[in-house]
Amino acid sequence: MDPFSVTLVTGALSAATASMGSEMGKRFAESMGGFVHRVFGHETPAPRGAAERAALAAAIVARAGQEPERAEELAALLAAQPVPPLPGHRPPVLLPPATRFFTDRRKQLAALRQEATRPAAGRPRLVQLAGPELIGTTSLALHFGHREPERFPDGRLYVDLRSGRLGTAPDAATVLGYLLNHLGLPEDRLPAGEGDRTDLFRTLTADLRALVILDHATSAGQVRALISPAPGVLTVVTARRPLTGLDALTVEVGPLADKDAKRLLGELAGQEALAAGRARVPALLARYGGSPYAVRAGARYLTTALPLRPAVEGDPVRTAIDDLYQSLDAPLAAFYRALALHPWPAVDAAGAAPATGVTAEQAGEQLAELAELGLLEQVSARRYRYRPAARRHGAELAAATDSPAARKAAVAAMVEGYLRFAVRADFAALPKRWHVGPLFARLGPGRYADEGAAIAALGEELPNLVEAVFAAEEQGEYDTVCQLVEALWAWQLKVGRVRELLPALRAGVRAAARLQDLDRRMVGRMHTQLAFGLLEAELYEEAEEQLRAAAAAAQDVGHLLGQATAVESLGLLHLRRWRFAPALACFEEADQVLRRIGNGEGAKDVPRARALLQRHRGRALSGLGEFARAAELLADALEFFRAGLGTERYNAARTLGDLAEVRLLAGSRDQALALIEEADELLAQEGAEVHLSALDVLRRRARATRG
Repeated sequence: MDPFSVTLVTGALSAATASMGSEMGKRFAESMGGFVHRVFGHETPAPRGAAERAALAAAIVARAGQEPERAEELAALLAAQPVPPLPGHRPPVLLPPATRFFTDRRKQLAALRQEATRPAAGRPRLVQLAGPELIGTTSLALHFGHREPERFPDGRLYVDLRSGRLGTAPDAATVLGYLLNHLGLPEDRLPAGEGDRTDLFRTLTADLRALVILDHATSAGQVRALISPAPGVLTVVTARRPLTGLDALTVEVGPLADKDAKRLLGELAGQEALAAGRARVPALLARYGGSPYAVRAGARYLTTALPLRPAVEGDPVRTAIDDLYQSLDAPLAAFYRALALHPWPAVDAAGAAPATGVTAEQAGEQLAELAELGLLEQVSARRYRYRPAARRHGAELAAATDSPAARKAAVAAMVEGYLRFAVRADFAALPKRWHVGPLFARLGPGRYADEGAAIAALGEELPNLVEAVFAAEEQGEYDTVCQLVEALWAWQLKVGRVRELLPALRAGVRAAARLQDLDRRMVGRMHTQLAFGLLEAELYEEAEEQLRAAAAAAQDVGHLLGQATAVESLGLLHLRRWRFAPALACFEEADQVLRRIGNGEGAKDVPRARALLQRHRGRALSGLGEFARAAELLADALEFFRAGLGTERYNAARTLGDLAEVRLLAGSRDQALALIEEADELLAQEGAEVHLSALDVLRRRARATRG
């Protein structure tokens, strides 16, 4: 391998960025940062973005060409860099089921086929299907996707961009992560930044023949980063109106013609029913104005003597929904109104039951009945969500029918249900951490097969937990907001995907400024939790602000353990940014704070916390090139973890890896390999596959270094 290639070095820096979600990537990035510090002899910020990576790579190559020792070290690093796996799985097919009894739309289907087959000419193949709510833009896109599988052999992808509120709609980086996952890139290999994800998405789709449907878009800015310029990729965007600034073929989707609406009525109700009810057909066609949704909802009027209420002028969808509501009995109508009071993403029976105090079994039956009528959509085996027009209708009826106290109680009951679930699942997923919220002590951990099962349960309910945070904030229940956010920590720590959590984490900080009865230590916890989310999203400056606020908040209430944790975390942030001297100063400051705990609160945690700080100080010193001091501190930390090997096998193995790198950099290759093998054995006993992969990067690097 030629170590003097700017392209190779740029690729290594990109690999470090793209793998930061994994232990392997973090170790490699930190090692690269130490190498850069040694090359230039001063602090060099970690590059952010393609331009900074290319400039740094050119400077590294120029310096390495003058220093054989650095050239050799660079070659070893390049030999060990993480390589993202190439997609090798089956082509993804993510399309929801197509609508039964699809009618007409021949002109629009022809336009879609024409765009899919036109000469690429350097322009993305892009169609926007525009039409009013529930007119059938989604049905049209899905019908086309299901009818044309041979045109898209490399995948048919679908993303619903809807959300109950603008603030929680998935951002481009989140959607890109979802698409990249399904194109074969593991979660822990995703770069954090939107720009890097966009570049990777375009690279992976460059040679594909695929369909991407972006459903329910609200602006051109929401979808621009999601459009592949590849000649074989067709992107279909659906929206209620043409999106300004989107350079796309616009296909208008309007009402069905009377003949097509009549055909749809016959397919839904049957030709005999159509013939028997022919006297009512003209009135129904006029009432539902060519809206496919409204026609489906009103098909039952063909075969019944139900009276037709006055229509909502100019709004066939609202007319149809009102017709359906009138058919509900009182308990089901109350359930429909209560569930519509807040934009829950997709609820199951257990989540919906508290809205009106019914049992989970009753709630399941009511959800299924509302979905059968078409007021809700069934999105999975157990989960349902409102059609947006139906939720607006239900919320307006609730405001007119139910008292403010009843409406507030319905939302509060659902929030409380989600809080209790989250606390128990979080406790089970991360049982050894300290808690602030009182519900942890009252409820204890939930019953899950293992920690992984608890994490999976949190993940399944995550959108509703985030929405529960906003519901509690809107109702002024700031203590509840903080407890909900605290209960997201296990997911945040073990899984990541922080972009989904950031709006809730920010709400936690806002709520912490207005605490009512909770322990004031919660303020520092909220700042720290947001900081970790910002760190993983590579929003480093804001993360630093939050960690300083967390340290100050802990200091204000005399919570030394919380203060030390915040300062230690600030040091870890500096390590991530290749700022080794400031990192070392933070670790030493945190150690001084821990020394002041004495026999006070948290005293039992101090020895372990100080050993971890010794490990971190060793890492910082290694980055600064002070290998002798680094080895001394790492050896001391290792002695502590070895003494408690029954419970500290994981930390002993990680410290062995750090010490192995220091020995390698100091020229003791054989010692480094021996330490790596010892760490490997410990991690194998832990079943820590992720960390074994990180250790393998170090092993490859050692083997590529001359002894």
